Amino acid sequence: MPRFEPQPTRRPVLVAGASSGIGAATAVMLGAAGHPVALGARRVHKSQEFVDQINEAGGEAVALPLDITDTASIDEFVTKAEAQLGPAEIVVSGAGDLDPGRSHEITNDDFAAQVNVHLLGAQRLYRRVAPEMISRRRGDFVFISSDVVMRPRPQMGAYVAAKRGVEGLAEVAQMELEGTGVRASLVRPGQVMTGMGMNFTPEVAESVLNDWIPFGLARHSNFLKPEHLATAILTIVSMPRGAHMRLVEVEAEAPVPRIEGDKKK
Repeated sequence: MPRFEPQPTRRPVLVAGASSGIGAATAVMLGAAGHPVALGARRVHKSQEFVDQINEAGGEAVALPLDITDTASIDEFVTKAEAQLGPAEIVVSGAGDLDPGRSHEITNDDFAAQVNVHLLGAQRLYRRVAPEMISRRRGDFVFISSDVVMRPRPQMGAYVAAKRGVEGLAEVAQMELEGTGVRASLVRPGQVMTGMGMNFTPEVAESVLNDWIPFGLARHSNFLKPEHLATAILTIVSMPRGAHMRLVEVEAEAPVPRIEGDKKK
């Protein structure tokens, strides 16, 4: 008898923060891989666009409202998703936003709001789904972190604090889940071209970048695409039972300069 029973053929997925960016790309990629997917976000109309894409390609997906700062909303999201798709086998906690500001200038409420979304939101979702995964003795919960945990950036004090908290939560969860059959994993992206942070005014963007440059935090102009992170998440949850990818770091590769004699594409 095998030490670990294989994963079931049907593994429903819940994705928090699935109206754009990493969450949307992850939902589409997991849907294409054959997983039923529930896309949760406040902007349900945006999530529905990706649901239509998944379903038209032959997959199975639903869009449901989700406010990661509201425990009742999380409970309703999970309950409705599981009623339509079945018990959650994979959960991706990717909801978040970014509001830059120097730590001595940002308001207390704005600082707390980012911690509420990134850290407390992840904990709320994890607390809702983990006990049922443990009772089934299997499941994957993926926390989305950031490389700011290792390389903090000026004007991102709230975001850095929240993401360091996420990693602490995930590392403790990994210890607490030891021997349960449930895997908690961390994905630590570098700079990603998503909607988060792309709504900065030119003045804010210039201020942020100018604060980064003296610390070597703007090494090159290349950004990851959300699909790169979706690929990492798909790899993590596709690992056969008995193995566990605990932390995956994904960084943008620097552009390769064109040299004389290169053919134009």
